[in-house]
Amino acid sequence: MSEKIEVENVNQPGHVGRVDAAKYHAMKAAMLNVMTHDAPGQTAAEIKEAAKAHLPGDLFPGGATSGWWAKCVQLDLEAKGVIGRAATKPLRFYLT
Repeated sequence: MSEKIEVENVNQPGHVGRVDAAKYHAMKAAMLNVMTHDAPGQTAAEIKEAAKAHLPGDLFPGGATSGWWAKCVQLDLEAKGVIGRAATKPLRFYLT
């Protein structure tokens, strides 16, 4: 059984989920590596695509499930105030 980590969701305050810690930390590191501090930042699709190059192949073979994990980490980091959301269309995200 893999180690789990608790994650928050900016859209559901107070709700805590549990996800695979290794995949969470790998995606978080990849996203923080490619995101900018400059608002308005990048779209979720741009972040997900750029992060794929930084993901370990054993956890994300061929980028499998990276979209779900990018969204999970994005919502958690927003809830924790690590990243911000610009009021643009499409939405853009940046490091705070």
